Amino acid sequence: MSKTSVMETDQPDFSEVVHLIAAARQHAYQAVNTTLIELYWQVGAYISNKIKAAEWGDGVVDALARHLAITQPNLKGFTRANLFRMRQFYETYQDDKIVSALLRQLPWTHNLTILSRSKHAEEREFYLRMAVQEKWSSRELERQFTTALFERVILNPVKVSAVLTQTQPDALNVFKDSYVVDFLNLQQEHSEADLHQGLLGKLKHFLLELGRDFCFVGSEFPVQVGKQDFALDLLFFHRGLNALVAIELKVDKFQPEHLGKLNFYLEALDRDHRKAHENPAIGVLLCASKDDEVVEYALSRSLSPAMIAEYQTQLPDKKLLQAKLHEFYMLNLAQGAGE
Repeated sequence: MSKTSVMETDQPDFSEVVHLIAAARQHAYQAVNTTLIELYWQVGAYISNKIKAAEWGDGVVDALARHLAITQPNLKGFTRANLFRMRQFYETYQDDKIVSALLRQLPWTHNLTILSRSKHAEEREFYLRMAVQEKWSSRELERQFTTALFERVILNPVKVSAVLTQTQPDALNVFKDSYVVDFLNLQQEHSEADLHQGLLGKLKHFLLELGRDFCFVGSEFPVQVGKQDFALDLLFFHRGLNALVAIELKVDKFQPEHLGKLNFYLEALDRDHRKAHENPAIGVLLCASKDDEVVEYALSRSLSPAMIAEYQTQLPDKKLLQAKLHEFYMLNLAQGAGE
């Protein structure tokens, strides 16, 4: 045996040390970010209180920005515009202690995006929580606003079977009623093969759209029952739910009979592939469109932990969704006043 091959064979496992270094770097980054956000909060509070007490006018903020630029030439981020953003940052969240804890877990750019693009306090809190939970990059956060995630979640709650609600209540916070796959650039008329291959080709994008903790297991995953061979479209594993997630694709409108095949796959996964420490497999039927009443009827008697969702090949009309959300809030307000 050569000296090289011996060295390669005897090479100790350094992965634990690499993990410790990576964790320390992440902790250091988070500590620096928390300190920076706390500084911006304190500066914003100082400016806000001075202006409220009529000790300062807006012009004093201009003078402060110039003073810092001269006396602290290496200091970044304290322009006139940013100082006013710090004031807005503080005044927006000063009375919300629960939300203010989330702010310090996100970079300043994320906070500015959420502050500038959200129209309601509920929307701000939603994106703050999701950005922390999903660890979105700045670009991905911008995309979630563009796809109107908040409006879609509020207006169209995810439709799941009663079994899934009972056995995995956290699944309601994991899955969505609709998934935007505009990154596939599919033609209006497309086949199931087009959709399938597109998702595989853009798997990283699809995983981001699915959400954090999804791990890809396989495509056309082989399932053998009796003497027959079947192929499940897509199989994932969700670490948080500790369960396999089977996704069946349909390029037409949801039909009740679609659910039967999905249930069949879930039974096969649980009997032949699920490990002892895992929860029962979850099924997702991803369709081009669906009638919510038909979905409700189909899921009401289902004994499987399953859900029906639709995919959208184009970005949703955000203005239309915002108008519907406004109607939703007004309706709830009127109902609350009538009680």
